[in-house]
Amino acid sequence: MLSATLEERVAYLEGKVEEHSSAWEDLKDMIIHLEGRIEALEEKVDRRIDFLDQKVDRFREELSSRIDSLDQKFSRYFLWIIGIQVTIFLAIVSTLLRL
Repeated sequence: MLSATLEERVAYLEGKVEEHSSAWEDLKDMIIHLEGRIEALEEKVDRRIDFLDQKVDRFREELSSRIDSLDQKFSRYFLWIIGIQVTIFLAIVSTLLRL
């Protein structure tokens, strides 16, 4: 049976075309499923980025308030030091004037 009839060849080709069509449908379904997974992953990454943005913003606010607090402390200490130095300077001047 080396020489197949025309109908056998057509049937064979139809079978192959149907196999390919089925494979393309499977591939299409797999791509649609993959797109869904990619979209879900994008949403998850977006949520994490938003969470990290909020966390960074909170950290910046906390750091800013700490820096402001330190600035106020140093300003108070500076005023105390200047006040003590002026007092000592006046005490030295008044002592020198008494001599």
